[in-house]
Amino acid sequence: MFKILEKKYLANNIWLMDIEAPRVAKSCKPGQFVIVKMDEEGERIPLTICDYDSKKGTVTIVFQTVGASTQEMAKYEVGESFMDFVGPLGCASELIETPVEELKKENILFVCGGVGTAPVYPQVKWMRAHGIDVDVIIGARTKDIIILEDEMRKVAANLYIATDDGSYGFKGNGCDQINELVKNQGKKYTRVVAIGPMIMMKFVSLLTKELNIPTIVSMNPIMVDGTGMCGACRLQVGDEIKFACVDGPEFDGHLVDFDQAMRRQRMYKTEEGRALLRLKEGSTHHGGCGNCN
Repeated sequence: MFKILEKKYLANNIWLMDIEAPRVAKSCKPGQFVIVKMDEEGERIPLTICDYDSKKGTVTIVFQTVGASTQEMAKYEVGESFMDFVGPLGCASELIETPVEELKKENILFVCGGVGTAPVYPQVKWMRAHGIDVDVIIGARTKDIIILEDEMRKVAANLYIATDDGSYGFKGNGCDQINELVKNQGKKYTRVVAIGPMIMMKFVSLLTKELNIPTIVSMNPIMVDGTGMCGACRLQVGDEIKFACVDGPEFDGHLVDFDQAMRRQRMYKTEEGRALLRLKEGSTHHGGCGNCN
């Protein structure tokens, strides 16, 4: 059993929990995720890792209550436990695998939206711990739904807040803020990392392609099973078929077919849609077994 040590309401039905999971915490790297199961009958819920402490043996998760399972999860209190807490899963951020001296030569911009701020935080924290300064944009519709601002200010070289309604920081979305920094302020970035809703990552990638800035996106929003067996997170990345949970979750944003990914996500919500996807995609529908028996 995996005990909840801390629970905090962040904003907009978004919760943070610190979970006692020493074996998971010992192996965590930024960019990875865990699968949580509340009880024997509970759904498997993939969640990105927001933070971890190998000495304390804790892993921090952030989730938004968007369905029955996450609403039930939000009812759990400090002292109660989840039955399963499996991880770390997926591949670590490619930046973490890059030699530190090479990263110090770069000028990296992170762009996060909504709950996407949570998986950005451990990457930026890792950068700061290794002497690498990076800029961060947090985008939101309005001030009230911004999360982890104070935590991010402690680790980012420069933090830019952008709100659609102008209630806080720069008035505009993340793309508008990128344009402001690059085109109006003359900032030069060697790489962009965008994590958030798929539509946000799509438009950031379109903009950075225009600006000729290599871009990494994290496709964790489309994961369901977390093992490559369900076919939910199947992606077209350039000429290749990939699965976010086993091949990612990070990919080249300029190669991801976001329109296809968003269509599949809508179709996957119904039994009829899943059946059609299995029929059309055949042996490439699964990332694990390659069969649909």
